[in-house]
Amino acid sequence: MGDALLRAIWYGDGYAALLARAALTPCEWLYGLASLVVGARRAAGAGRAPVPTVSVGNLTVGGTGKTPVAAWFAAQLRGRGRAPALLLRGYGDDEPLVHAWLNPDVPVLADADRRRSAERAVAGGATALVLDDAFQHRQMPRDADVVLVSADLWTDPVRLLPAGPFREPLSALRRADLVVVTRKAASVERAATVVALLARAAPGVPVAVAHLALAEVVAWTGGASEALSALRGSRVLAIAGVGAPEAFVAQLQAVGATVDAAVFPDHHAYSALDLRGLAARMAAADRVVCTLKDAVKLGVIWPAGVPPLWYLSQSVVLEAGAVAVQALLDRLASLQTAPTPDSAGPESELHG
Repeated sequence: MGDALLRAIWYGDGYAALLARAALTPCEWLYGLASLVVGARRAAGAGRAPVPTVSVGNLTVGGTGKTPVAAWFAAQLRGRGRAPALLLRGYGDDEPLVHAWLNPDVPVLADADRRRSAERAVAGGATALVLDDAFQHRQMPRDADVVLVSADLWTDPVRLLPAGPFREPLSALRRADLVVVTRKAASVERAATVVALLARAAPGVPVAVAHLALAEVVAWTGGASEALSALRGSRVLAIAGVGAPEAFVAQLQAVGATVDAAVFPDHHAYSALDLRGLAARMAAADRVVCTLKDAVKLGVIWPAGVPPLWYLSQSVVLEAGAVAVQALLDRLASLQTAPTPDSAGPESELHG
């Protein structure tokens, strides 16, 4: 199924969406059973990671803000004196580019084998590791699991794939050390509702709220920036190939822009043909705006003779649970490097 069809099934409230979810219920049950079996076999990696390691993952498919939050954790560890590296499984060319853009001094290694990339990172001088999207990839040891849940994309009841966007049930949050509810266009009240539900599903696990707030609008060429108020009253062509395009559109509308949304699949590889298809819509817009995730791909092929490309920068603003987040970061920064197998015997080796 395509992204658009899946999103219509998962988040739609019409009769067709309800019927589709009902039809997919047997598949959901099978998926849930399979995830239990696979989860039981994928015990967390034995021993400790070679350096302090945190996983930033989620329960759902896309749209939680995982990339900016993982980048934020890397920057926070760097600010505490660590030399972090970001480890990705390498799905989509955009994520390594975004991480490199947000943290130019932090190495980014894309490899489906996290242990192999961890060894490379440590050999290169890393003294902390941030695993981007590894909550379900449990063979790599970690010192903390941070799990993101989007308030913008919250569905009630929770439905597992393929009837809904959840990879695991809410009970999986009990494996986490910290849950972060992210919000883009969702209200503070909606985020608080999600916090309460998650607190009941995983009692004892701290829950924080992070607003992925728009900061400013930035020109891809030249890097000039303007306040968000510059978009008020403008006709904006919003190009979005992300996990939650409706949240991006809602954020633009909230600052007063009139939005024409050009939505593409998550991790879309843009082509010259895509740009030719957008040309007429560009001509009708005062400004063409995208996310940073789209800009790192669009910018290198953006043609001359069309309106310039702008992207919206984001900031991670902790609105609740800051004490728990800071405590986790302080704990990670204070951990000692794990002994090497040669110095500590076979028990300290990473098995898997």
